[in-house]
Amino acid sequence: MWGLIAQGVKCEDCGFNAHKKCSEKVPNDCMPDLKYVKRVFGVDLITLVKAHNTLRPFVVDLCIKETEKRGLDVEGLYRVSGFSDEIEMCRMVFERDCECADISKNAFEDINVITGVLKLFFRLLPIPLITFEAYSSFITAAKKPALGERLEALKEALNALPPAHYQTLKFLMAHLYRVAERQKYNLMTPQNLSTVFCPYSYALS
Repeated sequence: MWGLIAQGVKCEDCGFNAHKKCSEKVPNDCMPDLKYVKRVFGVDLITLVKAHNTLRPFVVDLCIKETEKRGLDVEGLYRVSGFSDEIEMCRMVFERDCECADISKNAFEDINVITGVLKLFFRLLPIPLITFEAYSSFITAAKKPALGERLEALKEALNALPPAHYQTLKFLMAHLYRVAERQKYNLMTPQNLSTVFCPYSYALS
């Protein structure tokens, strides 16, 4: 949150300046200003959605919608990688104007470029989708012997996530469910999808 400026500090999200000692008393619930949030990739999820006043990041919405529009039946969806230079080009499109990014077939014909950008976005999150604090709760839930207990514990773990993380995870999981529904064509079973996305969804501290 804080970056050094002269003898004080400046919030990198909202631009607020404070003396170094005073900054310890400032609450960490500022409203980020787009003037200071200059990137999309590698930015904290909460900061990003607050700055753009959205439930989820635009990059997540646009990539998933484009993938569902023309990629659900593509074999190896999310498993096959797009060309790295094209993924970087697509990333820069979002960095320049994430709200109006053109990722249509005319701009990026290979759907694996779009899925690659989505995976890159999650990989670069400084705080993973399933936060460090929440990770142990999800593991505990998964180990519950009875299905009812497991579901209840999982619900509690999900509700404990910050809203930005919860909404993004919910949207992503609904999308992956639709991908798995087309496994007859894309060959991406729930197991295959979990292999791809688990490393991007959480990280061990």
